[in-house]
Amino acid sequence: MSTLKIFNEADAGTPLVVTSDAAEIASELKAIGVRFERWESPVVLAPEAAPEEILHAYRPYLDRLMGETGAGSADVIKMTPDHPQAAALRDKFLSEHIHTEDEVRFFVRGSGHFVMHLDGRVYDAHCAEGDLISVPANTRHWFDAGSAPDFIALRIFTDTSGWVAHFTGDEISARFPVAA
Repeated sequence: MSTLKIFNEADAGTPLVVTSDAAEIASELKAIGVRFERWESPVVLAPEAAPEEILHAYRPYLDRLMGETGAGSADVIKMTPDHPQAAALRDKFLSEHIHTEDEVRFFVRGSGHFVMHLDGRVYDAHCAEGDLISVPANTRHWFDAGSAPDFIALRIFTDTSGWVAHFTGDEISARFPVAA
């Protein structure tokens, strides 16, 4: 289930807002420029579906989304608890960073936390299957799917070099643990 928690950046223990209402999540995130939508998709795929099959099945949605955002490519990120680089990738994604383009993700299966840090607040958006999130360029954020990640997400890129992070060096993500 999708959930949004908003914190004062100085207090990781007491959320100011907690909601699982999709419309409220979208409204709160829109106020900081983040796009959040729930997609009802008729696409049904086997858990072992190959990335090419996933991209093909979602092509109509991707074409519309890429046309709206001006993106030029899409790929699939598939993480499982037994992925050989799961721990290393989690460590990398957990460090606060920015991108020079919007970070657009659609969760095909599983879930993860996109955590944005701006204007003295921390916004923990727990995204689940069927959620689309678009974090604007230059927004400080990090991502966590836990120590046993299990998700499939579509990633949309404008920059042909793909996922490029510019790390801020801020240790705030260590103060806001979100997934076990």
